[in-house]
Amino acid sequence: MPKFIIEREIPEAGKLSPEQLLAISQTSCGVLREMGPQIQWLQSFVTDDKIYCVYIAPDEAAVRKHAQMGGFPANRISQIRTVIDPTTAE
Repeated sequence: MPKFIIEREIPEAGKLSPEQLLAISQTSCGVLREMGPQIQWLQSFVTDDKIYCVYIAPDEAAVRKHAQMGGFPANRISQIRTVIDPTTAE
């Protein structure tokens, strides 16, 4: 199943409170339950003005549908082609 990185432009995302992040997470998980097991949220990275999310999904359309249903921006969606880390250099 393909993996995707979703770039969400959210001004001052880094200033979101724990309560706001909880609400966003709960909304996302609720939409995922509605959509079924074919789409999964792995993790997200919060920066100053963006949130980068990693999802497993059958295609980009499923990722866009999740964003639409949850009311989240999905400014850029990129399929992950491969993963490298320090062990790649060994």
